[in-house]
Amino acid sequence: MPAFIEKRSIRYPFYGLIGITVVLLIVLTYYNWILSLIGLFLITLPLYYMFDIDSRQRKEMEDYIATLSYRVKRVGEEALMEMPIGIMLINDDYFIEWANPFLSSYFDADTLIGKSLYEIGDTLIPLIKQEVETEIITLHGRKFRVILKSEEKLLYFFDVTEQKEIEKMYHDDRTVIAIIFLDNYDELTQGMDDQMRGSINNMVTSTLNKWAQDNGIFLKRISSERFIAVFNEAILLLLEKGKFPVLDEIREMTSKQNISFTLSIGVGAGTPSLPELGVLAQSSLDLALGRGGDQVAIKHPNGKVKFFGGKTNPVEKRTRVRARVISHALKDLITASDKVIIMGHKNPDMDSVGSSIGIYKVAQMNQKDAYIVLNFQEMDGAVHRLMGEIRQQEQLFSHFIGPEEALEIATEKTLLVIVDTHKPALVIEARLLNKIDNVVVIDHHRRGEEFIENPVLVYMEPYASSTSELVTEFLEYQPKRGKIEMIEATALLAGIVVDTKSFTLRTGARTFDAASYLRGQGADTILVQKFLKESVDTYIKRSKLIESVLFYHDGIAIAKGDETDVHDQVLLAQAADTLLTMDGVAASFVIAKRNNEGLIGISARSLGNVNVQIIMEKLQGGGHLTNAATQLTGISLIEAEQQLKLAIEDYFEGGKKE
Repeated sequence: MPAFIEKRSIRYPFYGLIGITVVLLIVLTYYNWILSLIGLFLITLPLYYMFDIDSRQRKEMEDYIATLSYRVKRVGEEALMEMPIGIMLINDDYFIEWANPFLSSYFDADTLIGKSLYEIGDTLIPLIKQEVETEIITLHGRKFRVILKSEEKLLYFFDVTEQKEIEKMYHDDRTVIAIIFLDNYDELTQGMDDQMRGSINNMVTSTLNKWAQDNGIFLKRISSERFIAVFNEAILLLLEKGKFPVLDEIREMTSKQNISFTLSIGVGAGTPSLPELGVLAQSSLDLALGRGGDQVAIKHPNGKVKFFGGKTNPVEKRTRVRARVISHALKDLITASDKVIIMGHKNPDMDSVGSSIGIYKVAQMNQKDAYIVLNFQEMDGAVHRLMGEIRQQEQLFSHFIGPEEALEIATEKTLLVIVDTHKPALVIEARLLNKIDNVVVIDHHRRGEEFIENPVLVYMEPYASSTSELVTEFLEYQPKRGKIEMIEATALLAGIVVDTKSFTLRTGARTFDAASYLRGQGADTILVQKFLKESVDTYIKRSKLIESVLFYHDGIAIAKGDETDVHDQVLLAQAADTLLTMDGVAASFVIAKRNNEGLIGISARSLGNVNVQIIMEKLQGGGHLTNAATQLTGISLIEAEQQLKLAIEDYFEGGKKE
């Protein structure tokens, strides 16, 4: 505190004392005016002295305030001009009205005044237009945190280049754990002699060790079919850019020895916690194996998953022992429940309905009531004809219910069985997943990123032709209570026929075994053909789609519908299947409008050399290596075609290393 301010604060009580003295003198005048005059004279001199001091100190205070104001103004000017923070004022036309020297120095200019933001920093324009309060942008090779004051048209620039570089170094150096699994090691080496097994082991191990050494990875074999790898996120980024060519190296190297070894790699990344990385790596490996193997799955703590590889058809690995174990586990779950509700996917096809009927029969064999959830407004022609036949079977038809009725009858002890899908977004009634705790998932599709939470039993076999095939095997291990009705066996057979394109695609020995079992139970092949018949109008529409075909890559055929035409997904799939039968076509894609609200459907098929599942996953879809699809919203057919072509280009980039 300045000295004159401190003195004034002490003097205020003295003024009060003088006031009291004056009052006493006035009273004294009444009694003795002479003494009063003497007293008045005596206090006049101190009063004059005090007023003189007060006047001088008031002037000192005014001088002090003036000096302080000048200094504050001077410091403010110095701060604006010299402090290491960029400041910019702009007008409504995005021209710079003023900028401090610190900011100008980044642009190698004496002044930025009068220049347009379009010239020196067009990345600032969207930020200003959207009135984003703060954002990090790059200008002239430096990173700035920009703070916008919209009303004042004022921008502050904080140089955070070093901070971002340190953050990048931290993220790049974070540990990554990967588990590498030889998909079919036990099956392939079981019949080998020791010399052959040792030769294969040396070949695979040396290839993996060279890959690890070239990329700076620590690799350790922890069992005959499993390796663990430790590296950092910078190395992971390089591996992602290269799309993990080690998958192709192992596959091609072993195929020359007439052995089909493939790798599956589960990667955990994105967290400093080593236990969590281990859990993520194992979860990623389970995901990769669930999708058929021969691929890499990379999982982060936020649930985001990336996939690489998956080019080959999955080798059939499931055994009758596993089918019997799952069948018995399902039986135990059914007997412990009060009822069973069965649900497939939206817009059900023959496989979804057929497998639902198969699970209904499994529940009936275990003397439990079962109900099949079906939206009767979403049936295609084949399912509609199947349901027409089922209507004549009152006992079976009475167990088909709508979504609302299913919600009403569900209880805490109800078992929910999901067939032919594993994605919660695709089931007919998602609210059932929230209401029922005991959920079983049975599916033959490759496992996707989205999955039903906490199921009590999962049976996913991407090696199977259809879910109907999987369910048919269950029937063989259930109590023999009651005969399988003809319509039930026919529905299951129809599901297999549709998904295998009449036993031409994804057909293994087990597929024919299941079909033979159903035929023995009375399945009517003529009735199956009746279900799958199509109208002349449908044939003409499909031919019109095929007429628009063009070849984009070698063997890649793309057909596109008109903007004015609306087609259902079944027609798109049929058109893609038909294109695949044409000479020179290795993969086919059909694009068309699904409705008038902007929904675009893409159906994809291949003979196996092109993994259409990966291409469709880039467009938020999925499916199998040879059979996949997706749906897009909010874009035109032309834009959908452009996105498809970009996804195809990305797939073929680097010699199909994905």
